[in-house]
Amino acid sequence: MTMPNFLLIGVPKAGTTSLYNYLRQHPQIYMPPEPYKEPNFFAFEGEKLNFRRPGDNQPWLHQYTITDLKAYQGLFQGVKDEVAIGEASVLYLYLSKAPAAIKHYIPNAKLIAILRHPVERAFSHFIHSRRNGREWLTDFSQALQAEEKRIAQNYAPTWYYQQIGFYHRQLKRYFDIFDSSQIKVCLYEDWKSNPIRFIQDIFRFLEVNDTFIPDMSVKYLVWDKVPKNKTLFNFFTENTIKTALRAIIPARLRKPIAAKVYWSNITPTPKLTPEIRKQWTPVFREDIKQLQELLQRDLSKWLE
Repeated sequence: MTMPNFLLIGVPKAGTTSLYNYLRQHPQIYMPPEPYKEPNFFAFEGEKLNFRRPGDNQPWLHQYTITDLKAYQGLFQGVKDEVAIGEASVLYLYLSKAPAAIKHYIPNAKLIAILRHPVERAFSHFIHSRRNGREWLTDFSQALQAEEKRIAQNYAPTWYYQQIGFYHRQLKRYFDIFDSSQIKVCLYEDWKSNPIRFIQDIFRFLEVNDTFIPDMSVKYLVWDKVPKNKTLFNFFTENTIKTALRAIIPARLRKPIAAKVYWSNITPTPKLTPEIRKQWTPVFREDIKQLQELLQRDLSKWLE
């Protein structure tokens, strides 16, 4: 059975969804289609996931995570003559079980991580959760302060805004057991400043035709609105509620009212202020310094 020979291992909110979609356009690359972009197999093999948090009817990660080897191999049954075969589970970098599992099953795999300034990444992660109606705290600093308690209560990693940002300690697990030539660490700033050069560099790393230019006109997971009130948001997005309303209210009455109330509950996305960034950057300072040494790359702008 086919196994991947490359993995996008991290991190959330650093452009990996876009990269996944652009890589899939390359004729020499195979990646499983949605909804199995992030199977998380190497992080949770053999486990029964039981992440919880108040109000979860279907806990995050549970639906599309694959923990069985045969089912995981089945994701790649569509492979034909592609050179690079991969998947994009961005929690592989954070979750400590993943490196050893990857080494066991695909020891020669190429590993790609995109890193983003840890405070910027955490804020984007927080906004993502608010946009989905999963984060009820509206203040970023309060959410960071609540993180330790949430982890202790077995919340899923979607609430680990701060912990996922300690990149050095996570990458070191990979550099300790894989040859450095197998690991490509990229910066989100490079991805944003020159996407074509960035992705062609990825193509060279994967040893596929680097002259191919994918259509990058579509942007993924880019939102400019978040809900004001989580309860009201859930009311209009919960499938069982929508089904019940359809049964008792005609569409000609229901849809205009629903649209008006829904959009009245939407507000522009908050922006990360220089003050908030400056407040939280010291939390990551030592890890950033160690990351500089590990990667031999200047990250001084991350320390400002």
